[in-house]
Amino acid sequence: MTSILLLGATGLVGREVLAQALADPRIRRLVAPTRRALAEKHPKLENPIVDFNALPADAPWWGCDGAICTLGTTMKRAGSGEAFRKVDYDYVLAGASLTKRHGVKAFALVSALGANPSASFFYPRVKGEIEQAVAALGFESLTILRPNFIGGERAERRVAERAFLTVLGAINPILPRGMKLNPAPVIARRLIEAAIGAAPGRHVVSSGELAS
Repeated sequence: MTSILLLGATGLVGREVLAQALADPRIRRLVAPTRRALAEKHPKLENPIVDFNALPADAPWWGCDGAICTLGTTMKRAGSGEAFRKVDYDYVLAGASLTKRHGVKAFALVSALGANPSASFFYPRVKGEIEQAVAALGFESLTILRPNFIGGERAERRVAERAFLTVLGAINPILPRGMKLNPAPVIARRLIEAAIGAAPGRHVVSSGELAS
């Protein structure tokens, strides 16, 4: 039986991980630190309320068998490059560092298609930099998922994005595998399997492998 820590439980993929993990008999304990209390109540769910700008470094709940990170925002929602980097780099690295310090052996991270620390564009560059920084922490098992467009219902209303994904969903059957939608439930399942399986070394899962 496994204990899992989930960073980013309120986002599209994070909510899927939360639901699947709570239903998974292999997981005996799920720790999901969030800024505000989750609506979900479950005997194996532990939901510490935290400030991501000042995470409690000595909290005992960091010590789990595996960790999953789905933290992330968008440039539009963040409002600036600096604010985007705070979430997608600073918060992710802070959480990953604390899980490593407390003995977590397997870490599974959601990144993005095209992530590259040398990229010309800001978004893929930040994603590549955080991949690099997390890898440098030296987890025994590190799995990085690089999805393309993620399919699923977001908590917040994004009219333009919803319209785009509707069109993309309609043509999805004829798209090359690397350009297909990556459903949030598929991504969540791969993250959970990576955290539980803890295969030694660094593993990168492409958008094609996550396609519907």
